[in-house]
Amino acid sequence: MTKECDFHGDERRQLIRRIFAAILSFIILILFVIFLIWIILRPTKPRFILQDATVFAFNLSSTGETPSSTTPTPNTITLTIQVTLSSFNPNSKIGIYYHKLDAYASYRGQQISLATELPQTYQGHRDVAVWSPILYGAAVPVSPYLSEILRQDQTSGGVLVNVKVNGRVKWKVGTWVSGRYHIDVNCPAFIKVAGDKGDDGFGVSAPVVKFQFLQSCVVDV
Repeated sequence: MTKECDFHGDERRQLIRRIFAAILSFIILILFVIFLIWIILRPTKPRFILQDATVFAFNLSSTGETPSSTTPTPNTITLTIQVTLSSFNPNSKIGIYYHKLDAYASYRGQQISLATELPQTYQGHRDVAVWSPILYGAAVPVSPYLSEILRQDQTSGGVLVNVKVNGRVKWKVGTWVSGRYHIDVNCPAFIKVAGDKGDDGFGVSAPVVKFQFLQSCVVDV
């Protein structure tokens, strides 16, 4: 009786080992197929273009020292800009999910607007997605060292603003969806300004100005 029980116990253990080995082999096979597909397809990062920017307000102020104090008043930037960004998916067999994308304006390495969240988007094979966020910042203080650069910008008649997008992307191959990858987009935009505020600052030359760019952006994934 004991030998029979031991025999059946060994059979069950062997059966469990075989089932476990079969499941493990199946998982490894699936992962290998996914990896093979990934290597063959090699997803290419999307291409972003800054199409245009409509400037409702863009003012840079450098007020220097106040009469009652020797402490310099901070330079400030106020802006309201609506930009049009497009993204092209160059992959013929891979879709792209965009998650938690935030767009904002940057001047000389400093963020000068609030981050505007872009809607989550799925981009099919060789498809184009377009966003038109409004970037807003009111009297944003900038570093004191920028005062001389502001004067140089006034002399040149324009300001180089960088429209940036940060977020996450996921790749889709068939029914398989990858994990999330970080994406950074940097789009330079040269905004023409007029020195119509004296030596203390300058702004755009009209109430509303639209600039056409079709400027390629730098994309890192």
